[in-house]
Amino acid sequence: MRTSSVDQIILDTLSHEHLHLTSHQVYEEIRDRLPAVNPSTVYRALDRLVSQGKISVSDMGTGAAVYETLSEGIHHHLVCEKCGAVITIDPQDVNILFDAIAQKKHFKTLTNHLVLFGICEHCQHAAESPSDNNGLPSNLSGVA
Repeated sequence: MRTSSVDQIILDTLSHEHLHLTSHQVYEEIRDRLPAVNPSTVYRALDRLVSQGKISVSDMGTGAAVYETLSEGIHHHLVCEKCGAVITIDPQDVNILFDAIAQKKHFKTLTNHLVLFGICEHCQHAAESPSDNNGLPSNLSGVA
């Protein structure tokens, strides 16, 4: 099996709907197309693609590292700790932070995928809205 074919199929898989997949999920996705592929080949290919700057590897709070294509350029994410929503951040917004760090600390940031965790607007509003159950949170309504 040619390395380039494994790499290309992985890139195609990650590019499909701009997915974030674990190494195991990548393996599961491509093994129908490449029945002879084994997990170690996929892991080596993922490492190679990361080192070539074609994909990024990140902790998105799922318990396992996830891989994502960089075909559309470097970008960053906000991840909601309540609902799991993933919001893309414009790299120019993050570059302002990186530039400030560079000036203040004389440190050049090289990250290609920043992930910040917090609470999304929807979950903030849900937490602030008054309950309709005599002061009880909605998940406790009807509990005797």
